[in-house]
Amino acid sequence: MGEQNNQNKNNGGDLLKVRRDKLAELQAAGNDPYMVNTSSRDTLNKDISDNFEELEGKTVTIAGRIMSKRGKGKVMFMDLHDRSGKMQIFAKFDDLGEDTYKGLKKWDIGDIMECTGFVFKTKMGEVSVHATGVKLLSKSLLPLPEKYHGLKDVDLRYRQREVDLIMNPEVKETFVKRSKIVSTIRNIMDSKDFVEIETPVLNTIPGGASARPFITHHNTLDIDMYMRIATEIPLKRLIIGGMERVYEIGRIFRNEGMDVKHNPEFTTIELYQAYTDYNGMMDITEELVNKSCLAVNGTDQITYEGQEISLATPFKRMTMLDAVKEYSGVDFSEFMGDTEKAKEVAKELHLEVKSTDTWGNILAAAFDEYVEDKLVQPTFITDYPVEISPLTKRKGDNPLLVERFEFFVTGRELANAYTELNDPIDQRGRFEHQMMLREAGDDEANMIDEDFLTAMEYGMPPTGGMGMGIDRLVMLLTDSSSIRDVIAFPTMKPLANS
Repeated sequence: MGEQNNQNKNNGGDLLKVRRDKLAELQAAGNDPYMVNTSSRDTLNKDISDNFEELEGKTVTIAGRIMSKRGKGKVMFMDLHDRSGKMQIFAKFDDLGEDTYKGLKKWDIGDIMECTGFVFKTKMGEVSVHATGVKLLSKSLLPLPEKYHGLKDVDLRYRQREVDLIMNPEVKETFVKRSKIVSTIRNIMDSKDFVEIETPVLNTIPGGASARPFITHHNTLDIDMYMRIATEIPLKRLIIGGMERVYEIGRIFRNEGMDVKHNPEFTTIELYQAYTDYNGMMDITEELVNKSCLAVNGTDQITYEGQEISLATPFKRMTMLDAVKEYSGVDFSEFMGDTEKAKEVAKELHLEVKSTDTWGNILAAAFDEYVEDKLVQPTFITDYPVEISPLTKRKGDNPLLVERFEFFVTGRELANAYTELNDPIDQRGRFEHQMMLREAGDDEANMIDEDFLTAMEYGMPPTGGMGMGIDRLVMLLTDSSSIRDVIAFPTMKPLANS
């Protein structure tokens, strides 16, 4: 907001100085608003509007931000906004007295005030509060953006979320819905006897996903540490320890690109349940998505960026092989495991192939290129190649595939789930393959986690696990086009002169 501040400071006789002079005048008169520690507010604006007949004629005290002033002489109207909405204040010289009324006239749009008065309707039929007493609670030293143009600059909205919320009240609803979605998810998980756990953010090995980590340094231990890229490994160690049903809703950090779907820090839920598989995870995922939608929208039929989406259960289920065959015309099951044939097909499909890629990598590349953006309605894609799923249990009837699904809607991945690998010998072999890829230059490949391998050797029960992006779910359920619209303070590059 540095550019906007500079504009304000040089606009029409130095608006900043005018407001600071008003503050100095109040302080000199012993009316420093910053010395007011609390408010006597007893009613929200929306409660007055919703219960007018009950409250008509009764005295209430409201508080909030002045968003408009109008009138002249000895009568003034003001719009006061609190978290619940707007209320009109009707103020008269005769009711407030000369000193109070003159002081009120000097207050600015953006100031925060308290008003005590009785509830009534104006001649125009607008529910209002007729002021009998007012108090300045805080002085706004910076002018708000001009009323009719508001705060439209997207970059400034994300940098100055507080001004965005003041000028664009609908933004608040997005974050209210986000809170309700998270609480709905927690209630569902708790009702299923899952235990919520907090796992470490700082780790000596970045495990549980294929992603580039943020690296930091612990001074006392004199070691580099990694901010977590997933919560998977510690949660699975708790499964081994006998907790059976665990989950975490928490922040994840990945040192990767930024776009409308990606922010370097984001929120996920990861959950693990012993004695079930990826089919059990599909059922839970359906419930979490469907009930979260009902909680904030009252229906499971929504619109996202102009597309009609049905989140009624059950969701469609397709294998990756079937999906690639349907959308690309190539049946990879006809040459299962044949990397040379897959590389020939990759050329025909114009797919980029690395020297280390095998049949499974190429199948996944074909899916990314030909299928993903076609999955508009909610769809589970199941049975992934083992090469891209180093923590997942193989299918009993086909060791080239694993019991994994990803959940797609509006052409975007929303959740990822496995029948968890519980064979420590197989797990070590896959970690070693990942280390080979890492040594070949893949800095997103997994490292060998000896502590986790040791834990697995004590015996891990058959387990299903699922991870879902909370931010992307909120985007879907609030019709938000960018992840920055649903993160209160998204990562931004600093302004040079802010």
